[in-house]
Amino acid sequence: MSLGAIGAGITIIGAALGIGKIGASAVEAIARQPEAGGKIQTAMIIAAALIEGATFFALIICLI
Repeated sequence: MSLGAIGAGITIIGAALGIGKIGASAVEAIARQPEAGGKIQTAMIIAAALIEGATFFALIICLI
């Protein structure tokens, strides 16, 4: 197994943990303040997209 594959796996695990934490925190925040649900959801989607973008670039670098 090459180091690129190991790096790609670590990248995916990190992204999954980060997005999971964002989702859990957003659900807790919406449960505490339902009236702010729209703003919380927007911030959650933006943060998840940034993590996915960084993950995509890391995967490209690992696999090249």
